[in-house]
Amino acid sequence: MADVNFVRAAPLGASPLFLREAEIRRGIELLYFGYTNMVKGADVRLAELGLGRAHHRALYFIARRPGMPVGDLLDLLNITKQSLSRVLADLQARGLVAQTIGTRDRRQRMLRLTAAGSALETELFECLRDGVTRAYGHAGQAAVSGFWTVLIGLIPPDDRPLIEALQAAE
Repeated sequence: MADVNFVRAAPLGASPLFLREAEIRRGIELLYFGYTNMVKGADVRLAELGLGRAHHRALYFIARRPGMPVGDLLDLLNITKQSLSRVLADLQARGLVAQTIGTRDRRQRMLRLTAAGSALETELFECLRDGVTRAYGHAGQAAVSGFWTVLIGLIPPDDRPLIEALQAAE
């Protein structure tokens, strides 16, 4: 039954008038609702731990690039230094993130997940993965590629190397 509702809620084809305001608003609404529902399970788990989405995003990106300098994480998250400091202090106090001094530049602070941090990040990722996998399966490869193209188009060109560096780490 949920599969039928999924198809009804999001027909496969965009209108030929896809650049009109109504179509653009529909896309924005789908992004809002899709994101909210994608993170719902992870949000519940984070709330149980007294953590928020900024903590989740930090864990996610540190997991993607172990040994990442704090400055790179700051660029990826696009939050203030003060906000990142609070998030990292929380994660370190809970034993989820470890920070070491850079080997090439001693001013750098390199970030890694601890075993507990890695376990939590994996748990949170599983909350996201199931919904995204289901949606990708419904949409098919061509639609997923088109979706990625749209999302990349939303990222300013100057920020795209940050994303490309994450994929290069795979």
